[in-house]
Amino acid sequence: MNVSIATSSLRCAHFNNTRNALHRSQRRLLMTTRSLRNDTPSVGAPAVQKKPIGGFRGGIVGFLFGFSLASSFAAYQLLDEYKQASAALQASVEELKLSTEQVTTQVRRIQAVEKDLKALSDASASKEDISRVRAEMKKLYDGLNVEFLDLKAHVWGIQQDVHALTKKNATSFRI
Repeated sequence: MNVSIATSSLRCAHFNNTRNALHRSQRRLLMTTRSLRNDTPSVGAPAVQKKPIGGFRGGIVGFLFGFSLASSFAAYQLLDEYKQASAALQASVEELKLSTEQVTTQVRRIQAVEKDLKALSDASASKEDISRVRAEMKKLYDGLNVEFLDLKAHVWGIQQDVHALTKKNATSFRI
């Protein structure tokens, strides 16, 4: 433990000495650089002068910058309107699809009802058929009525004959 403390204290002392030496050298440089800063440099490349931008070139650059800014804003607005129109068109297409499906469903229901109606009309009797059946029923009823009257007359005749026979026999036999 004592060895590590001794080595760390040596390192700190060495670090402090180098730092102090560095500060001293920087102070000297700062002192000497003041006198050099006041002198004009005689060696090196000459300073490049900037050309002033003229009004015409500045106007063209400004116009091009403004035009590009305005055109990019217009393109953004156009793209936004295109997206909105596309979304509206898509919504219209979806509504049209739903309407078409509903119309198709209604047409199928109407076709089914028409098919059932045709089957019922084929199975049902017409007015002519009913008139013909009614006429046949009247004929049958009239025929049965005539036969019934004939039968009744026949039975009445038999009764008269039986009654006449009983009277004749009643006179001939006496008990």
